[in-house]
Amino acid sequence: MFESLIPSFLRPEAASVQAAKVDAIFIGLLLISSAIVLLVVGLVVTFAIRFRRGSPAKRGELPNIVSREFEIGWTAATLFVFIFIFWWATSIEITAYSPPKNAIEIHVVGKQWMWKTQGPSGAREINELHVPVGAPVRLLLTSQDVIHSFYVPAFRLKRDALPYQQTEAWFEATKTGTYHLLCSEYCGTDHSRMLGRVIVMEPQDYAQWLTKQPERDGLAELGERLFSERGCSGCHNAGSKVHAPSLAGIWGQSVPLEGGRTATVDEAYIRDSILQPERDVVAGYEPIMPSYEGKLSDGEIQSLVAYIRHGTDRFDLIGSLNLSPAQNICAPGETPQDAQPNQTLRSPAMVPGAPVSGGAQP
Repeated sequence: MFESLIPSFLRPEAASVQAAKVDAIFIGLLLISSAIVLLVVGLVVTFAIRFRRGSPAKRGELPNIVSREFEIGWTAATLFVFIFIFWWATSIEITAYSPPKNAIEIHVVGKQWMWKTQGPSGAREINELHVPVGAPVRLLLTSQDVIHSFYVPAFRLKRDALPYQQTEAWFEATKTGTYHLLCSEYCGTDHSRMLGRVIVMEPQDYAQWLTKQPERDGLAELGERLFSERGCSGCHNAGSKVHAPSLAGIWGQSVPLEGGRTATVDEAYIRDSILQPERDVVAGYEPIMPSYEGKLSDGEIQSLVAYIRHGTDRFDLIGSLNLSPAQNICAPGETPQDAQPNQTLRSPAMVPGAPVSGGAQP
């Protein structure tokens, strides 16, 4: 209802569910701030004129009761406005971090200077993201090098992509069309050229687009290959001779840690356990797993996370694939040499095998 108060040339098109909420609080803050500025400036000008030098206005101290009531009223009004704004902004922020359970999950990797995405069907894109209109989309973001910021102005969506960490955001597009995808965090020489597009399609058009994409393994399948090739299955299964926790069905569970603490197995826990395995050691196990920081790309870590989340209930953790260490796979964090912006990834990248032992995660 506030959108009409801002001229269209001063704001980008609103094309998501969150956009209207963000615009509303922006206008609300603008109106409240303007009212306060007008009140303060108006009082300053009024008193300056009324009590100017030589004016007959009565001067002197106000009665104590008037002074006290004014101070209490002004403080109470300010507190009320602050609480209202805090509640309003917090409710929008909580919604922005709470994607619906049926959201389409898309993994995003930022790299100098491009965006790489992969959806649940395995479709991969560079600097483009195809989504259906009216469907919630959950983004799992990370960076392959420096800090980037995934920014779609029309969706009022901005979230940092951080190296060795995973952040998330979600949106639901309300209009079909093509919208700008930018990086809003300075990330190096070609930062201004890190441009992309979000293409919102009708559901039937999106389904047809998916059928035209090259058949590829999804993230969970890629993660299963890595799980076998990197030797994770040699430690993290029920039949392993190495004393390491099994990962079957562990997603979302609360696990006891050394020192009496507990942790919930989610994206952050899996990622931290791969990169810093000695930080959160599962109770009853020795911290013998090596760190894979710098040995796995962010895309490979995303694949492993997806496998542990979605695949361990469907696949045999003992190593049913029987892959040779030299077999090629393509992880979303690895860029093929012939990949160019606005093209779908087509060439596989080599991932060498290396055994691991023990720890909380592969």
